[in-house]
Amino acid sequence: MAVRRSWMQYDAVRSGQVAVRFFVGLHKNQMVNEELWNEALTYGDIQLMPFVDYYSLITWKTIAICIFGTQVISAKFVMKTDDDAFVRVDEVLLSLQRISTTRGLLYGLINSDSHPHRDPESKWHISLEEWPEDTYPPWAHGPGYVVSSDIAKAIYRKQRKGRLKMFKLEDVAMGIWIADMKKKGLNITYKSDDRIFNEGCKNSYVVAHYQGPREMLCLWQKIQEKQSAECCGD
Repeated sequence: MAVRRSWMQYDAVRSGQVAVRFFVGLHKNQMVNEELWNEALTYGDIQLMPFVDYYSLITWKTIAICIFGTQVISAKFVMKTDDDAFVRVDEVLLSLQRISTTRGLLYGLINSDSHPHRDPESKWHISLEEWPEDTYPPWAHGPGYVVSSDIAKAIYRKQRKGRLKMFKLEDVAMGIWIADMKKKGLNITYKSDDRIFNEGCKNSYVVAHYQGPREMLCLWQKIQEKQSAECCGD
């Protein structure tokens, strides 16, 4: 509800220029699922996933976002963000206009030099079987990144044919898929924006991560009152 009452109130969202959907997996508790279903019917902005929601299945949600953005609606760009991220929709749109690239685009906070976590205790542990190489290809941090529709369509087509390499870290998975497309001749533009914050909020943000409902409403109020992107304290 905090997302609906804050950044989903941008004119671009309210006018239908930008579509926002929540991709939600099922719960082990049937009563929770019934509440989810009722909320989906009430608001019309929830896409229920046909699996129980686990962190390790988040890559399937990313694929679903690509399918929705290209097959259900015909979006020029598809953005994946987290439900605890505050998105300045107007600034994302302005950034995409400035980049003026409509094909082969990955826009976000790009990490071009990262390595798999080999510690079995790590939440992001990746075994040698899952990824034998020492480094990952460039990828954009998960709280908020955008791909052009041709990339999203290619992901849908590959998944439908059973040719998409699954990887449990969804943001890295997107980077792997795009790197594969690049190898096969697609001209890729990696556009990094350091105003997208992977951990927390800093003034002049485009995406602020780890924002609770209270912070989201406060961020929106500051934008409304001061016309500026200032962070909210605890």
